Amino acid sequence: MYRRIRELREDADLTQKQMSAILHCSQQVYSNYELGQRDIPTSILIALAKHFETSTDYILGLTDKKDNISK
Repeated sequence: MYRRIRELREDADLTQKQMSAILHCSQQVYSNYELGQRDIPTSILIALAKHFETSTDYILGLTDKKDNISK
């Protein structure tokens, strides 16, 4: 999961600081999410999925299908 959120962010050419602003958290908190040092709250997981137009299942590693089927 942590690798996926980093890949999604990097594919979108966003910095951790930009991503933290989108999620309304500090850059350090977001960095901890990517490093797996902090659990990702459900609300943040949903916000990430919406922002990147993917499913929470993809972020969680339950599927390799990146496209969100509910578009």
